[in-house]
Amino acid sequence: MKRIYKFLATGFGSGYVPFAPGTAGALVGSLILWGLHYLWQRNFSGQVISGQWLLVLLTLIFFFAGVVAGNALEPEWGHDPSKIVIDEIVGLWVAMWFVPFSIQNMALAFLLFRVFDIWKPLFIRKMERFEGGWGVMLDDVMAGVFANLILQLISRW
Repeated sequence: MKRIYKFLATGFGSGYVPFAPGTAGALVGSLILWGLHYLWQRNFSGQVISGQWLLVLLTLIFFFAGVVAGNALEPEWGHDPSKIVIDEIVGLWVAMWFVPFSIQNMALAFLLFRVFDIWKPLFIRKMERFEGGWGVMLDDVMAGVFANLILQLISRW
């Protein structure tokens, strides 16, 4: 079971990249989102559930999976090691919630999310104080929320 946690927590292995694993994880999140958008538009456009609600559902699933994996791996890896990047995937997806899908918006979401994730303004850094997987995940979710708010303003302006 621990192998599954490691595979998931490291963003399907992207967390093992020796330089900027968080950026690699966010890139994997972008690629997954791009692929999901493409598949949804090609095969399921006009269905009962919109692609945006599917993204919210997947984000919540990955969020709770990240909490569980973070809890399971903390005794071995310590609190919030850089190789855990599922939080970057989730944070990037939060940044794209209900934002019109385009290459420009994806690139801007990626940039804004990484800035907030690295800088951790306001109370984002305090989210790391939560124990276990909660602390791993919550700071990146909040970075995604801040990025999303800016993207919402830009897309409406």
